[in-house]
Amino acid sequence: MTLYDKQNTIASPVTFSGVGVHSGKEVHLTVMPAPENHGIRFCRVDLPAKPVVTAHFNRVVDTSLATVIGDSGCIVSTIEHLMATFSGLSIDNALIELDGHEVPIMDGSAAVFAEAIRRAGIKGQDAGRPYFVIKRPIVLEKDGKSVCAYPGLCRKMTCTIAFDNPVIGEQTYCLDITRERFENEIARARTFGFFEEIELLKFYGLGKGGSLDNAVVINGDAVMNKEGLRYADEFVRHKILDAIGDFSLMGMPILGHLKLYKSGHNFNHAFLTEFFKQKDCWDTMTLEAYRESLKPDLLETA
Repeated sequence: MTLYDKQNTIASPVTFSGVGVHSGKEVHLTVMPAPENHGIRFCRVDLPAKPVVTAHFNRVVDTSLATVIGDSGCIVSTIEHLMATFSGLSIDNALIELDGHEVPIMDGSAAVFAEAIRRAGIKGQDAGRPYFVIKRPIVLEKDGKSVCAYPGLCRKMTCTIAFDNPVIGEQTYCLDITRERFENEIARARTFGFFEEIELLKFYGLGKGGSLDNAVVINGDAVMNKEGLRYADEFVRHKILDAIGDFSLMGMPILGHLKLYKSGHNFNHAFLTEFFKQKDCWDTMTLEAYRESLKPDLLETA
């Protein structure tokens, strides 16, 4: 298990181009290095004054179809796959410049983002990397869904999904969130949907950029994509990808074990709201400070 004591940024800029899955409009996006304690911020270079929106849970304005952040009338939509990439690769600081309101969907996964950022390089910084350290369990349960956070010297996520569909059924996946495991096991998992739902979205003018090139589409008991699935359990792996992106909006990683059952963007966001209400269940500290806190008190043992 690899946990990083220091903050990280991208070593050099990297640019992406693609269409927004809902808008269908082409977007150009560049990820830039950023200084320590900057966090992840999006800059809309297509708008007057080039407004900046911080990627933080209190800037979330919609979670119905994707994660959308906004500030003072400026929005950035469908950020979850790119945010998952930053979190999965342990990148704390970056400035993202884009010339549209929606992050491009690429192939429906985080693979293109992860591969390009890896090639650009990840640069270690001098400042300590703070974590949310879980001290006592935090549990949110409602309508058959749940998200729970448990203490542990780890960055771990276990996710279970259950669909009344023979292609998906019930799937569970457990992941230690390291750069290697994120890239090898999660980044390539694509977003998915049902044919009838996608047709309904298009009827209402949404999903204009969606296609079999950037989503796994299920029709009845069959996958419509000719190449099939990338993993037998690609569906639950993608839910972990989405969740990593959603939880990255906390602003710093969780040190502990997250367990999700039938959760999605909306319920993940509800958990974040609950998390910040239960301030007695967690603390913020660097790994160095956390390890120091685990040492026995020398005065008591003398």
